[in-house]
Amino acid sequence: MSLFLVLLPIIVAVVLLSLRTLPARTIALATTGANLLLTFALLAGFQRDGAYQYELNLPWIPQAGVAFRLGLDGVSLLMILLTNLLAPVIVVASGVRSYGIENRYYGLVLLMLGALNGVFMALDGLLFYVFYEMALIPIYFICAIWGNENRIRITLKFFVYTFVGSLFMLVALLAVYYQTASDSMSAHSFRWEALVAAELDATTAWWVMLGFFLAFAVKMPLFPFHTWQPDTYVSAPMGGTMLLSGIMLKMGIYGVIRWMIPLAPEAWHHWAPIFLGLAVFGIIYASLIALKQSDLKRLIAYSSIAHVGLIAAGVLVWNKTGLQGGLIQMLAHGINVVGLFFVADMLERRIGSRALFDMGGVARTAPRLAALYFITTLGAIAVPLTNGFAGEFLLLNGVWNYHYVLGAVAGLTIVLGAAYMLRAYGLAMLGQPGVHTEAVADADRRELIVLGLVAVGVLLLGFFPNWVLALTDGSVNRILSAVQL
Repeated sequence: MSLFLVLLPIIVAVVLLSLRTLPARTIALATTGANLLLTFALLAGFQRDGAYQYELNLPWIPQAGVAFRLGLDGVSLLMILLTNLLAPVIVVASGVRSYGIENRYYGLVLLMLGALNGVFMALDGLLFYVFYEMALIPIYFICAIWGNENRIRITLKFFVYTFVGSLFMLVALLAVYYQTASDSMSAHSFRWEALVAAELDATTAWWVMLGFFLAFAVKMPLFPFHTWQPDTYVSAPMGGTMLLSGIMLKMGIYGVIRWMIPLAPEAWHHWAPIFLGLAVFGIIYASLIALKQSDLKRLIAYSSIAHVGLIAAGVLVWNKTGLQGGLIQMLAHGINVVGLFFVADMLERRIGSRALFDMGGVARTAPRLAALYFITTLGAIAVPLTNGFAGEFLLLNGVWNYHYVLGAVAGLTIVLGAAYMLRAYGLAMLGQPGVHTEAVADADRRELIVLGLVAVGVLLLGFFPNWVLALTDGSVNRILSAVQL
């Protein structure tokens, strides 16, 4: 079943990229729908004891200790759920724009979906690296082909940042790999358990953690490795921005939980204050820049940096409260940011501008759009009983338990987030209509489906956060017990 989640979208992607006559959007929607149904089936049969389930383990390069090994625990399954929940929403949302030869666009989306599923299920270090790099290829072409007029320069910067970061991760993986043999007669292995069990000296662990951090900090991104992100989010087509912000950046946070800290826990005490300082500083830095933005899409991009900074801080403190908060907030952030970027695209298509000062009074002629946008905004600013509240509360609690000063500074995200998100909503939706907004059309059926699903996610996860915490509880306990700091 785990292999099916990876292979189905990749096989369909190859077919779509090879044949232009097929109804690409319909096939992509059917494929993502099938993956979502399979994800629900995996959830229904999942045992919440923290052990790996639905495991597939096939020899790949046995002489080098490399296996095609996939499996799911609660952490992985939550990421698989996020990926396959958002994928059909992104396909439906992409239907509002024309992509020329659509088989290329939807084929690349499905190829990325298969790679993302592989990233979140890989239990072999080299296989994880392969899927991690594989996910970069389709999003590069999506941004480079369908982005705005500056797409080539911006996308190349994105590619260089992420590719170079991944090379640091590969070197770190190899460093741990060569420490996995317990004696001269034992074979080295990329198995997660073997890598975690490897005993590293202090110097090696120091460099290993730095290598992983450089890769994952770029992907999230964290300050000061974030400079590719705002331009890329603004330049990319709407579907590409959704894939990047809703799913792909979670690869970095997941990598910290699954690989970075478990493989080099000896270096955590040295690096944690530095990494946490960067994450918390990034929250304030990105929030203040978001407050000054007049471009709605760029404002959402900087808000994403701030939210991810808080998630990273909660994960990096490496306590149960922070980890649980980070996991539920990854799901919430994915839902919210997809909805926000879709609203930005809707307004740009109707008004011809993303500038907030060209908007105003949209709620008068588009009340359904205004209502659904408001629900998504409430989730983004973590109002109680919305999906952002439980995760943000746990994250701040976890950071506070590590150090109260960092917790207090990180808590400013509540005030700053509310300031820039409500400012954006007020400028766009309220007040007197401007010359561009006197007759803005309300959301159509396709748009209502997308924003309606986002609103349902905001409210359901807000009212019932415990099912996520119960899903990941056993796996978080297992990871914490396996990794002694």
